[in-house]
Amino acid sequence: MAKQKTVFYCSACGNESPKWAGRCSACGAWNTMLEHIEKPVAPGRAKSAPVGLSRTPKKLSQVDSGDEIRFLTGMGELDRVLGGGAVVGSLVLVGGAPGIGKSTLLLQICANICQSRRVLYVSGEESERQLKLRAERLGVSSDELFILSETRMSEVLAAVEAVKPDILIADSIQTLYNESNESSPGSVSQVKDCTMSLMTVSKQEGLTVFVVGHINKDGAIAGPKVLEHMVDCVLLFEGDQHSSYRLLRAAKNRFGSTNEIGVFEMIDSGLIEVPNPSKMLLQGRPENAPGSCVACVMEGSRPVLAEIQALVTKTSFNVPRRAADGFDFNRAVLMMAVAEKRGGLNLSTFDAYINVVGGLRLDEPAADLPLILAVASVYRDRPVPPTLAAIGEVGLTGEVRAVNHLSQRLQEVSRLGFTQCVIPRYGSDKVEIPEGLEVFRVRNIREAIEFAL
Repeated sequence: MAKQKTVFYCSACGNESPKWAGRCSACGAWNTMLEHIEKPVAPGRAKSAPVGLSRTPKKLSQVDSGDEIRFLTGMGELDRVLGGGAVVGSLVLVGGAPGIGKSTLLLQICANICQSRRVLYVSGEESERQLKLRAERLGVSSDELFILSETRMSEVLAAVEAVKPDILIADSIQTLYNESNESSPGSVSQVKDCTMSLMTVSKQEGLTVFVVGHINKDGAIAGPKVLEHMVDCVLLFEGDQHSSYRLLRAAKNRFGSTNEIGVFEMIDSGLIEVPNPSKMLLQGRPENAPGSCVACVMEGSRPVLAEIQALVTKTSFNVPRRAADGFDFNRAVLMMAVAEKRGGLNLSTFDAYINVVGGLRLDEPAADLPLILAVASVYRDRPVPPTLAAIGEVGLTGEVRAVNHLSQRLQEVSRLGFTQCVIPRYGSDKVEIPEGLEVFRVRNIREAIEFAL
């Protein structure tokens, strides 16, 4: 009789290890290794060889290279993140913390999709009555929308065969389980088995599948990280629990860009789109207050304006404290070191705190110059003019380097009512300047600080 094999999976990244460890060797997460006992393969099955191929391999030149077939979901922000709409026969994973709005988003798009396609909504967390009440609250009603409250994977596949839908929504993957697998629902093996079954029916039947995956803060339950490599698209729903705004990002997309974001607002009647996130992020911005500067970053093909705030205070310790929220910590510390060495700001005796308003995370180098201007503003106690924005990457020698898509950024800056903008001198010769916008080309951070303050 074959022996059982015990392996350990990381619930954060899916890394497999033959022995337990307190820290995952792949992603560095602590206390995420979960034990799983793999069932032995029957001896006869392991030695058997296939008699014939069910599908004949094709030459690359014989494969049809036509464009993928897309359809609109009815929500422009979701279509933008998906790359122009959902692709027929794709497997899409929608991940996020519980209660962030994943189920609400998928149920809302059914109102538009059901006008031309049939949808099967499978929920393992809610009863059919609960789904009905939530659909009435969201204003979703269609004869082409079928709902099923089930957790057994065999019953879900049987319902797909009976209903023959065009779109399948599985909410959530942690509640589904395969009866032939002895592991508990939500374990790594169950999540992988159920996702593999959904991927098989998606590719064979041309069925578009949306899968909901929960991410727990403590990582005790296997999250969608273990199945990201199996799906075609990974959408991450992010948001602050104290804010009504939600951000939808594409962490993986085989049919489009991974840099696009979608912005939603959660209200009593569901999620509504925010077509102008720049205006939302700049709401309530204080005027004539030191320590604030507006940056323009590119999120995919969309320029977005965000407010960067800084606060520096005299420290009472030998080593000053640094903190950053919404900005890469190491990048922020690096920029403050450049500001001290090249910009003449004595920050070694000051604690420094950086914050990006609105829950947006800035990873683009074009936000370097606005960060330095915000720090210099609060250090000198002089406000940056409320009509001024800044764009530019800063090097270690204090030079302001060129950034891409500068014309699009300036158009967005002008559209939001700003009349002045600090940009790099290099790489801005052929940039189209919008009417009514005055630009100031600077070579280094000293010139930028002296002009803005």
